[in-house]
Amino acid sequence: MDDSIDGPSSAARSAQSDQEDGQSRGFLTRIFEALSPSDNTLETSRDTGHSAAGQSVPGMLNLRRMRVEDVAIPKADIVAVPVTISKEDLVKVFRENGLTRMPVFEGTLDTPLGLANLKDFALRYILSEDRPDYVLRDMLRPLLFVPPSMPLGVLLQKMQAERIHMALVIDEYGGTDGLVTIEDLIEQVVGDIEDEHDVEEDVLWHREAPGVYLAQAKAPLDEFGAEIGIDLTRHEDIDEEEVDTLGGLVIMLSGHVPARGEVIKHPAGLEFEVVEADPRRIKRLRIRLPNAAAA
Repeated sequence: MDDSIDGPSSAARSAQSDQEDGQSRGFLTRIFEALSPSDNTLETSRDTGHSAAGQSVPGMLNLRRMRVEDVAIPKADIVAVPVTISKEDLVKVFRENGLTRMPVFEGTLDTPLGLANLKDFALRYILSEDRPDYVLRDMLRPLLFVPPSMPLGVLLQKMQAERIHMALVIDEYGGTDGLVTIEDLIEQVVGDIEDEHDVEEDVLWHREAPGVYLAQAKAPLDEFGAEIGIDLTRHEDIDEEEVDTLGGLVIMLSGHVPARGEVIKHPAGLEFEVVEADPRRIKRLRIRLPNAAAA
């Protein structure tokens, strides 16, 4: 039968197959291919910040030029639990921090045992009809251990190959120095990834309780000040020309990028609690107004 009349030609079928193959390639696969360009392409990218096609690729370049230590969460900010934690307390930690994975240690965080996954915990000890006795050690998944100098691209490939999406950064003495997740790495390529626990992009703040607000660090100072009826820049220690967001104000007051859990006091009596941050910036804040802070 003549293909030109009754069906697509072999060439057309081949082209269609190639197109389908291209569409099926995953996001991470394209990243890994970008990590191994030709020498000429790499040299051009290093010199100009552009690919051989002339397109800007700052995200991809981050995987080559940045190290684990550049994005890792500091040890002091790691949310982890001891292997002896009770089932009720583990549920509380998951709920309060909005996390789905946490390192588990024995004694101190310098002796990590593995990773506790919320899905494993729920399926095994909450949703299962035949629930075994609670033993946290029995449900732990493995962790990766990496040096701070490892390039991000190498770690990303390692995480995909071993299907482990959390790594502890280990210092020269074998102690825990930080933590990094696969989300931290991908954010260096595509920007911040908002999940179901993050404040919605178009909601800069909302009131949690009387006198208590949860806000994004990028919320404009003047707008939030109008909301609470307080001029947040009206003080001799604050230069209103230098800051225009809540995050900038908190950094100015503290003199550094504060870590998660740190509380910064405002001269007007407000308290800013850092709810979410990384080594480079603040992401979310909990603000307690003077009357709430006093209470």
